[in-house]
Amino acid sequence: MSQPTAVYGGQAVIEGVMFAGRNVNVTAVRRKNQEITYYEVPRKASSSIWKTLKKIPFVRGVIGIVESAAKGSQHLTYSMESYAEDETGPEEAAAEKKKEKWNLSMILGVAVVGVLSFIVGKLIFTLVPTVLESAIFGQVFHNKILHNLLEGVIKIILLLGYLWFISLTPLIKRLFQYHGAEHKVISAFEGGVELTVENVQKFSRLHYRCGSSFIIFTVIVGVIIYSFFPWETITQRLIQRVVLLPLVLGVSYEVLRGTNALREIPVLRSLGYPGLWLQLLTTKEPSDDQVAVSIASFNRMRELDRQVQPV
Repeated sequence: MSQPTAVYGGQAVIEGVMFAGRNVNVTAVRRKNQEITYYEVPRKASSSIWKTLKKIPFVRGVIGIVESAAKGSQHLTYSMESYAEDETGPEEAAAEKKKEKWNLSMILGVAVVGVLSFIVGKLIFTLVPTVLESAIFGQVFHNKILHNLLEGVIKIILLLGYLWFISLTPLIKRLFQYHGAEHKVISAFEGGVELTVENVQKFSRLHYRCGSSFIIFTVIVGVIIYSFFPWETITQRLIQRVVLLPLVLGVSYEVLRGTNALREIPVLRSLGYPGLWLQLLTTKEPSDDQVAVSIASFNRMRELDRQVQPV
């Protein structure tokens, strides 16, 4: 089979996987009765200004986050509603919908880049470590670069601890398995093999282009960028973190693209290792049934992508 040229991305949802095509986004979810159902949303045609912004380096990363939040929340909501209906029945599902949305969105806010709570989660994740570092080491060291490094270490510790803790819950563990299934399907497609469960399972659950890699890069890039901007008080430091957040996100996106482009070069491919290491927590080995759902979602997306035009 010839090497594919299209680049696709996806997102794990509750008991399923979403894949984004050029013209349509598709989620496949396995219901409690083992039936696979689909949620299909044609992509809206972008304005000329929006298209231009998406081509500008360091700006396109922020634009990508906005788009991911918009499309990801729709598909995550569909999967949560399907899950709630399967668990409680149609009559009780409506009453439980708001409660399920709130609880699951809070849990997934940092772990899954595509949901609406990512920006809020990232803002909190940026400011809390700053306050903690200042409270613990503020009177111990006077070197600003050292403070930035310690802040980065605290962020990584909090991130790893958080991901490890939520991965202990059965629901999130299954979500991370579907995350692994999503990666395997994309890697198999990029490898040019037929998308069968047996073939897909041979591929790694880790992928250079993953949103989890993006999260760890924001920590590393942030430490570097903050070092160029002096501050004197904790208030100045917090304001600076908020103001610089779009820059950190934009640069981190370019780093993610760069590591993906260099992954076939033996020495330079190591630049992407921090993101891959984090994926050891945010992905789990999927079952054959979960891979089958991921394949179904991808195939359906590809089928509709050839038929549907942006609206």
